[in-house]
Amino acid sequence: MSETLLHYVIVFFISMVPLIELRVAVPMAINLYHLPVLTSYVVCIIGNMLPVPVIFFFARKVLEWGKDKKVIGKFFTFCLEKGHKGGAKLQEKTGRGLYVALFLFVGIPIPGTGAWTGTLAASLLDMDFKKSVVAVMLGVVLAGLIMGAGVTSIVELIKQII
Repeated sequence: MSETLLHYVIVFFISMVPLIELRVAVPMAINLYHLPVLTSYVVCIIGNMLPVPVIFFFARKVLEWGKDKKVIGKFFTFCLEKGHKGGAKLQEKTGRGLYVALFLFVGIPIPGTGAWTGTLAASLLDMDFKKSVVAVMLGVVLAGLIMGAGVTSIVELIKQII
């Protein structure tokens, strides 16, 4: 396997990891591995979006299954309750703009607001799958653009100073 292909595989899988997702993978691809920007974005977006259907259709079922289990029950119940409360609050505030709110939630690159969390919230809120996937994907694209532009600007600024 060539070194470049290995770098693409690495950033692809990093994009799939909860919490860090493409927020880490895009800067790695561009600044650490010096991969082409457009190709890096595409690879990272695909990697970040790949788990979305699994999360949407199965994460809620796993949490509901585990909520009455001895060892994991309290944590799973906490996750379900937190998701329902947060979702109800979001629905109350946004009304018909729920998908826009989901897009912005995923698109603002801060820890805990990525595709994993957004998709789980959409599932807990019984949102439409197709509309949720579109909102999450647009959010992932926005987060990738913000991270890529931000990190590239910081690196260029450091180069100018040095």
